[in-house]
Amino acid sequence: MYGSYTGRSRTRGRAAGLRTTGTAAALGAVLLLAGCSGDGEGDEKKSAPTVEQQPKDKDPYWVNPDGNAARQVAAYSEDGDEKNAELIRRIARQPVGEWIGPDNPEAEVEGVTEAAAAADRDALLVLYNIPHRDCGQFSKGGASDGNAYRTWLDSVAKGIGDRGATVILEPDALLHLVDGCTPQEFHEERYDLLKGAIQRLKQQPATKVYLDAGNAGWQSPDALYQPLQRAGIAEADGFSLNVSNFQTTAVSTEFGKKLSEKIGDKPFVIDTSRNGNGPYEGGDPAESWCNPPGRALGETPTTRTGDERVDAYLWIKRPGESDGDCKGGPKAGAWWPEYALGLAAATK
Repeated sequence: MYGSYTGRSRTRGRAAGLRTTGTAAALGAVLLLAGCSGDGEGDEKKSAPTVEQQPKDKDPYWVNPDGNAARQVAAYSEDGDEKNAELIRRIARQPVGEWIGPDNPEAEVEGVTEAAAAADRDALLVLYNIPHRDCGQFSKGGASDGNAYRTWLDSVAKGIGDRGATVILEPDALLHLVDGCTPQEFHEERYDLLKGAIQRLKQQPATKVYLDAGNAGWQSPDALYQPLQRAGIAEADGFSLNVSNFQTTAVSTEFGKKLSEKIGDKPFVIDTSRNGNGPYEGGDPAESWCNPPGRALGETPTTRTGDERVDAYLWIKRPGESDGDCKGGPKAGAWWPEYALGLAAATK
């Protein structure tokens, strides 16, 4: 069964996360650039804390000044709790992945990419809507079928347009074909959908695509390279590792290089959002992925990795959002300030 494996990527909580959708996304882009956002009640407005962009040559990705972490900083500051506000600023001032929802993807993506372009930055997008997603676990769901996914993906691509974007494509989708979690009758369709997604997204002139390849604790390069080839990795810009997981950057880099050698020396990106203390080794190994205690933020996002094979360290998983209702956490994808504080406080 799904829960019996100990090294899975466990990309939890994406479907339940807070998102801007519909035409509100385009309006939200203007508000984000102004550093303000509505509180959702009446005509009252609340100013979000000022969040500056990182130096472009170090990190070209957009920092959302109205994300959950930025809102938490504002709340702590309003309450006079500057100690906790400063801890959460460690998260709020870094770019994180924007996980695109199932509804109105074109408007949502357009809003994000327009805001990023106006700040002279690229958007970091995560697409997580493959049919039969997550094998019935916390983030089960996804598009209803292959045609619905293709329509959704086409809307995402239209929303990107000619603006700069990096796309992390379908965390766990390929790995669940390799480990048998996804039923055999869906394998052929999924390979076709992943390959088609890469081809469609690469029609956008300023879009990079990294196909997800799990993490160093789950499967081996020998088990992955042929499935990656079958899913169209040759046409992608590279692959992603460690999404929502905790494998160290050193271990992920070693794993990624071994895999890269088998698929034409493709580069890769590593999710360093929560890997500062490495994997959790306590408790039930089958749930080591879910809100593990004592974890820490990893390397801050940057394209200056010092390694020609590693294109970037990215915060793909948004630090502070729950993996699921385990270990006292809220539902998958919900903002959990206590966990965010723990990540920040444990960071060296």
